[in-house]
Amino acid sequence: MSKTKIIVILNNYKAIIVYLLILFLQSLLIAENIPESARSREVISRVAPGLERDMADAKLSLGAHVYLRIFKKEKELELYIQKEGHFILYKTYPVCTWGQGSLGPKLYEGDGQAPEGFYFAVPERLNPVSNFHLSFDIGYPNEYDRYHQRTGSLIMVHGSCVSLGCFAMTDPGIEEIYTIIDSAFRNGQKFFRIHIFPFRMTPENLEEHRDSEWYEFWLNLRKGYDRFEENGNIPPNIKVRRGKYIFESL
Repeated sequence: MSKTKIIVILNNYKAIIVYLLILFLQSLLIAENIPESARSREVISRVAPGLERDMADAKLSLGAHVYLRIFKKEKELELYIQKEGHFILYKTYPVCTWGQGSLGPKLYEGDGQAPEGFYFAVPERLNPVSNFHLSFDIGYPNEYDRYHQRTGSLIMVHGSCVSLGCFAMTDPGIEEIYTIIDSAFRNGQKFFRIHIFPFRMTPENLEEHRDSEWYEFWLNLRKGYDRFEENGNIPPNIKVRRGKYIFESL
């Protein structure tokens, strides 16, 4: 083997080692930004093995990217797992309650309403020491809410099955959801989307609520609902222009 070939091979090995080192350091930085506690570590160590077995049966992977949809009227939270670029419905969890308000968006602090719209959560919004077992902040108010001068904060998906305006799950439910989200973050997902609807946005449901003051708002939400399904279960990129949501394919 010539000296030149040996040098090329050594340089390739060096490049691979540097690349792997960068990935390792990035994983450490990601982990440092993910809140944890003795409670969350205990839950994850207890719940993760069962999830891994269940996901393997469904040919999904714990640690893959996630996406959530919540339907208020039906009291359901859908958790999707990414597979080959598309999001596959993994499980539908019952929502115990979302407060004492009615269908429609949250408008101001203390109104008892739970939000409707398009939100996202980053690692820093996980709360492993929540007063309601485990929780994460959905990111209300978003850009749309701020445009319409809506107020409020700390709207969570959490456990304990009680709520005054958050989305309350059973403790077993939030333990699974939290474990899946934590795993996705630790595997490199920078944020996940949470799309919240008043009900499943079918023509029949919209027609039933045609006289609502929120009908035009819900028609705007329906475009995002439809875009997800039209794109083969790929959530759209969402922006706000002139006080309305607009939807772009990723």
